[in-house]
Amino acid sequence: MIWIVIYAELLAFGIFFLSYAFARSQNVELFNASQLQLNRTAGAINTLVLITSSYFVVRSIAAIRESLQKQASYWMWAAIGLGSLFIIIKLFEFYAKYEQGITLSSNTFYMFYLSMTFFHFMHVILGLVILTILAVKIRQGDYSAREHTGMETGASYWHMVDLVWIILFPLVYVIR
Repeated sequence: MIWIVIYAELLAFGIFFLSYAFARSQNVELFNASQLQLNRTAGAINTLVLITSSYFVVRSIAAIRESLQKQASYWMWAAIGLGSLFIIIKLFEFYAKYEQGITLSSNTFYMFYLSMTFFHFMHVILGLVILTILAVKIRQGDYSAREHTGMETGASYWHMVDLVWIILFPLVYVIR
């Protein structure tokens, strides 16, 4: 079932990305000018944060496969911490745009930027809920070297969220 959800989410983001590319091709100057107003440093930091968070999830699963519940728990909580850092950084970005008076109706670029990044933001929040459930279940001893399918399922969702950002960041923040 998780793969159906992941494929559906990737399809939705894929449609967003294609629509963005088409709209950009129709108004390159506007997109380039608006893109220069984004905080690339925050976007790059968030990219490193999510990639590292995904690595920590992988380490958590590797630890549980070795029956190292305590280590698995630490890795998962570290992944949650970094995912939360992503949320905080993104909130600062959204707030900065709000303070500048930028909304969905400011221009076509910002309509796409705010829509796509907020859609991804909501997926990060859901991913954090999933990772938190996994972390609690690890602490309760629900996962072991013999039974950790639930962890792998939750990790798959988190990796999808990471993958989407790896595409979203250069598409919106970098490629001109």
